[in-house]
Amino acid sequence: MTEILSERSSRVVSFAKLHRAAARREQGRFLAEGSNAVETALAVEKAETVLVAEEHLDRHRAIVETAEAGGVPVLLISGRAASKLSETTTPPGVFAVCRLLDASLADVLADEPRLLAIAVEPREPGNAGTLIRCADAMGADAVVLLGDSVDPHNGKCVRASAGTVFTVPVVRERRVAEGLAAIAASGITLLATAADGEVNLDHADEVLAGRIGWLFGNEAHGLSPEVQRVAHHRVSIPIRGRAESLNVAAAAAICLYESARIHNAVGRG
Repeated sequence: MTEILSERSSRVVSFAKLHRAAARREQGRFLAEGSNAVETALAVEKAETVLVAEEHLDRHRAIVETAEAGGVPVLLISGRAASKLSETTTPPGVFAVCRLLDASLADVLADEPRLLAIAVEPREPGNAGTLIRCADAMGADAVVLLGDSVDPHNGKCVRASAGTVFTVPVVRERRVAEGLAAIAASGITLLATAADGEVNLDHADEVLAGRIGWLFGNEAHGLSPEVQRVAHHRVSIPIRGRAESLNVAAAAAICLYESARIHNAVGRG
């Protein structure tokens, strides 16, 4: 790490291009920013290269040691290079170049998952990252992003996931109808969140005891009527205050928690 790479370095310029989805697809890599993401990337052996800002070297010494112990190259970069790579107001000074994480829907279904979080055409990277984080926290087996969805390797999505994008399988399937059909055919009960659902979440224990795939809609438009018709049940979350609705991240947290609670209770029984 004797050489300090500047913002003009060809490697830094190449890594900065990973902010664009087209470059990520072309290179088969993405950029993870911040200690949580980098530590997790190293732990699951997805990091190809670690970059540390010279001024933050002491703060991230443990990450450097972990990377070197695992044979992962560590590059020292200047403060301006860190600013070029960062998408945050205050760059954390540590990054990892990682291999893309896309999981196969066929492989996920072959493992007979008990709990899936399925987002239909999510567009907001912060919400998608939060959904991935909730799914991981609640023990979901995978997250499935259907249709024209945000790239889970987007920097904001990776940061919002707090590193969990590395620890829970994330599937991208552009064909909504085919994806839902494959999931249902594998024996998973599809549950659509709906304000006027015929099943109240407070009384859904019997439904939740089985293998479940929760469907969460687009932030702006929710679930389309076509997707709702595919669902085996439409489930409403009781709202006891004056709020008219919940955003997708909040709804997902509640629904996934309830499923995890029931599965845990069934497992103990």
